[in-house]
Parts: sequence; C-alpha cells; structure tokens
Amino acid sequence: MINCLKKTLHNGLRVVVVEMPHLHCVEIAVYLKVGGRNDPAAKAGLSHFLEHMLFRGTTEFPSNLELENAFEAIGGSVNAATDEESTCYFSRVHPDHVSEGVRLFASMLLNPTLNGIDIEKRIIAEEALEDINERGEETNPHNLSSQLLWPGHPLGKPTIGYLETIKSFTVDDLESHMMRFYTPANSVLVLSGDVDAKKAFTAAEESFGRWRGSASPPPLPAQTDQTGPQTVFVKDSDSQVHLLISFRGFARMDGRIAASRMIRRILCGGGSSRLHLRLREELGIIYSVDASISAYEETGCFAIELSAVRENLTLAITEVLRETGLLAREPVPADELARVKQGYIYDLEYGRDSAYEMQSRYGWGELMGICRSIEDDRSEAEVVDGEALRSTAESLFSPRNLNLVAVGPWKSADRKETEKILKRYEKDYTSRL
Repeated sequence: MINCLKKTLHNGLRVVVVEMPHLHCVEIAVYLKVGGRNDPAAKAGLSHFLEHMLFRGTTEFPSNLELENAFEAIGGSVNAATDEESTCYFSRVHPDHVSEGVRLFASMLLNPTLNGIDIEKRIIAEEALEDINERGEETNPHNLSSQLLWPGHPLGKPTIGYLETIKSFTVDDLESHMMRFYTPANSVLVLSGDVDAKKAFTAAEESFGRWRGSASPPPLPAQTDQTGPQTVFVKDSDSQVHLLISFRGFARMDGRIAASRMIRRILCGGGSSRLHLRLREELGIIYSVDASISAYEETGCFAIELSAVRENLTLAITEVLRETGLLAREPVPADELARVKQGYIYDLEYGRDSAYEMQSRYGWGELMGICRSIEDDRSEAEVVDGEALRSTAESLFSPRNLNLVAVGPWKSADRKETEKILKRYEKDYTSRL
C-alpha cells in the first residue's frame, strides 16, 4: 500500500512523504514554484540559470565535485529541471541515508556560493546555441510555438533565455531572484520510497527549519485566446522539415484536461493510435509522431509534433488536421475509447512501482494545488465518454486556436499551400459543426 502523509513546518515549507516500503530506494525532491514565466522582462532564462548555479558549490561543499561526491556517497546522483512554472532538484538515495540526503538539499538551497558564474554562462550559451541556426534565428519548434501562443509574455520566451540575457546575468540578479522565489512558502519537499514519515518530518525540520522568506509575488497573467490560425516558417539546413501544430488549450484546473489526455492517446498514444496508423503505417511519410499537453495556471497548449521530408510536408499537415476535425465532429467509437482508457489505467497502475513517479505526482501536485491520487485520476478517466471527448475536441481544435510552426528546408510553394490548407480547415470546421 502507498501511504501519503503531509506536514507544514512553522516556516511554511510543505513536506510530503509517500511511504512505499516494498521498494529499496528513496526519491528526494524539492519543488519550487518558480520558472521561466517568473523571469524579469530583461532577464529571460534567469530561473534556469540559477538552477544551474546551485550545483557549483555550497559553503560546506565549495565545488561541484565535492557536492557530487557527497550525493554519490549516499547512493545519489543529484539533478534538476526548470520549466515554465517550476524548478525541481531531485536525487535517489539509499533508505539508510534519508536524513543526510535532506541535509544535502538544504545545503544547496540555503547556502549556495554562486561562484563560477562566468564558466556557467559559457556552458548555458552552448546549450542555447543548439536552438539557433547559422543566421542567428530560433529553430526550436517549441520555442517558436510559444512565441505565437503568448507573444510578449514570459511564457512566450525560451526557458533557457537568449544569448544576450545569459551574458547579462550577475550575482546580484541571482541573489535577488532567490530572495523573491526561493522561500519555504513557495516550496515543497517530497520523499517517496522506503521511508518512514515520522523520521522524514524530523529530518526536514532539522535541515530546513531555519529557512526564512516571505511569500512570492504572483506571475504576470497571459493571454488566453486568439482570433485565428497563426504560422511561422523558419529556414534551416536539414534533411527534413520539423512540424509542430499546436492548439491553444486548457488551464491546469480545467475539467476538460481528463478528456484531453484521452484525445492525446487516441491521436498519438502508440502503435494503434490514429496518426501513427495513418501517417506511418498507411502513408509511410513519417517515422514517428507525438503529442503533448501543457497546462498552466490560466492557459495551456495541445501540441502535435512530427518530422517529414519537404515533399510530404503539406500532406502531413492535411492528414493531421483531418484527424483533429474528425474528433471534433464525431464521437469516438466505444471500443476504441475503451481500449484507450484501459491503456491509460494500466499506465497509472505502473506508477505504483516507481518512487520517482510518486514524488512527481505528490510533490509537483502539492506545489500546484492539484495533488491527486492514482484513484482520483482513474475515477476521472472512467466517466469520460464519447460525447465528452467530441465536445472537448470541438473546443480544443477550433481554427482560432491553431498555431503551426515549420522549421527546415521548405520552399515558398509549401508555405502558400499550407495557408490554403488552413483556410480550408477553417471553412470546413465552421460549416460542419
């Protein structure tokens, strides 16, 4: 049995413990509600850069090597990730060393030296250059799509930032950002695996009890609508065109998220999914196709991604939009929906075997105010029917939500044909609904 317990320390830090005594490891993570959308206007990438800087050493472990060695000594390998709305530091440790693992995370977050900023700037600049072509243009389809969805807003800027903003960061910037967002009330400490809740709460109090800080400021709201299809085409020297078709989606708390998860699986959920069968098995014009859901506080996105040779670009676009339009018009057959639901439920059950998945479910969930059990998600999925899917798809796949990004060796004729396809989609969508 999985037992989840929570406690809030006197300083506001929420501690979540997921007891999974059948395992032989413990996952420890610290989630902070700060990401790319919280970066100052002229400092895009600051949250991501700060995350990297915390690995460069603490007052107790002055170098990144000493810090890494300390984690390895207890069976760990510390890592981190920053997205649009959160930052997470995490590591697996041996169950015998839970208290020491918590103490090491406290050392990172409470006592970083922030040394080596110039070295880190060079490292992050190399990462940023991976998304830029020889003319200095952005080539990451996800970044380009975000610019279409949320122009001028932090959500529309790359989480990693830009070369010029990375170059501008100072230690004062880092310290100011930490003071604003690295606070106990803005954070969640989560432990999952072979861990005793009482001992974990004691370890959290001992290591994080002295942490102080005021409440963090709310993020700048983003726009939540658009008036019609939008496109961006970027030339890049590649053998394929990378295509991202994204639809402005639903906010994190929207009740249609459950239906959106089923729609994602229907379109791109594996070998029996509609786009895989049509684009790969029947037409043979792609190797793979994927779909993803991003859900933020007030907005969201449903994205379909694939790559194809230039000659097949417009055919791929036509087929993708044919399937999204079909979902908006016709209920999904009962047998197909039952199969998709069952696969989703099985995947939920598999999560019970993963300490990492449980720390993410309960830690990130607590941070965002949507902490849900596997049973909660299963119950929600079971009541989704064909009409719920159709009505959700009708709202989601409206032409007014559509954004298309193409990066690669396209030609002007491809762009013109794509505009015609989008106009037909807009006309047919309106006339058939």
